Amino acid sequence: MHLTVAIIGRPNVGKSTLFNRLTGKRHAIVDDTPGVTRDRREGEARVGDLKFHLIDTAGLEDADEDALEGRMRLQTERAVAEADVALFMIDARAGLTPLDEHFANWLRTQETPVILIANKCEGHAAEAGRMEAYALGLGDPLAVSAEHGGGMVDLFDALRPFAEPDDDGPGDDGDQETEFPPLQMAIVGRPNVGKSTMVNKLLGQDRMLTGPEAGITRDAITIPWQYEGREVRLVDTAGMRRRGRIDEKLEILSVQDSRRAIQYAEVVVLVLDSNAILEKQDLTLARQVIEEGRALIIAVNKWDAAEDRKAALQRLEDRLQTSLPQVRGIPVLTLSAKTGKGLENLMPQVFELHALWNRRVPTAALNQWLADMTSQHPPPVVAGRRIRLRYITQAKSRPPTFILFSTRAEKLPESYLRYLANGLREDFGLWGVPLRFNVRKRANPYDDKKK
Repeated sequence: MHLTVAIIGRPNVGKSTLFNRLTGKRHAIVDDTPGVTRDRREGEARVGDLKFHLIDTAGLEDADEDALEGRMRLQTERAVAEADVALFMIDARAGLTPLDEHFANWLRTQETPVILIANKCEGHAAEAGRMEAYALGLGDPLAVSAEHGGGMVDLFDALRPFAEPDDDGPGDDGDQETEFPPLQMAIVGRPNVGKSTMVNKLLGQDRMLTGPEAGITRDAITIPWQYEGREVRLVDTAGMRRRGRIDEKLEILSVQDSRRAIQYAEVVVLVLDSNAILEKQDLTLARQVIEEGRALIIAVNKWDAAEDRKAALQRLEDRLQTSLPQVRGIPVLTLSAKTGKGLENLMPQVFELHALWNRRVPTAALNQWLADMTSQHPPPVVAGRRIRLRYITQAKSRPPTFILFSTRAEKLPESYLRYLANGLREDFGLWGVPLRFNVRKRANPYDDKKK
């Protein structure tokens, strides 16, 4: 059984810094502002030769359950219940606070074992705060510096007894290789369009914080998931507003995190509000997905509350044709994340589009196709000479990328490349995925002799 560890504590004690340290990646947003983390972030971590599943949680706050802070606390409580051991972190430089004592009392009522972590123990200034922590009654506080990596040996020694003794080896989670690697799927969109609600509905649990407040999600949260036996890494991202409206440092960090999620995704689901379809920021996001070469699906959410469905779909179709002509056939789904109606069509469409994004076309078939295309519509004549297309091959997939060899590559106009791209889609069924062309000039064997 794989060891699961949750990091908990009041806001701004360094939980996300420790998460980044142990996972070896700077994925959790870190800032001096209290309460940066809101949703649970999960990752694979290690200290020494011990590997484990790590959960970064929101700062524990004493608040009503209906308030955002109260809903954050409920998420943290679920993480503690799921964990094999909890790392309860305090800020040794600040010393014990009433909030630390309040949640230490709560932890003692839980079944999950607790390791007490005194963070920010660089130098002697934090020693008094670390000694205060003995009063919590949670055992010896480990002196740790999450920022500088101090105390990791002591943390290893404290975690080691919780590892399963019958594991195949240190940190071996017993996972076996599957036929397909996990599909990387990101859900993006403007604030408050229902991304986190959609994630929760797909998972069948309240995994992500939701509510009427816009911009609840701050981090891009990756969630390992299985859909009908297929591994998926589902990423819920922060809502992205247009750049001119982004002025707070935390929102800038959130948007950067979301853009990074697009870069590492394979399929991106762009969520739209049915009553504000494909606005300027939506188009900006769609173009970014296409420029990164990712497969794009458009999900029109809140369809049950759409004011004029026919007009909404017509507006969407018109804007796709005029603003995103480089990718024809982008799949469009209408659904309600709140009720789940229409959501059953999303994952089959994701896997179908992912297969196209990975598709390879045989070279022989491509060159026969090129001969047919050039005979129907020959390349243009430039400066009295016709451009000749000699050969085509697919260099790679993900997205499908083709190399076209031509006598005068630099003269081939974009309009002719669009003609070829449209032909590829129609003849090989490559609808809805970005296509890339690299046009190269065929080497002239006489060039060296001319010198």
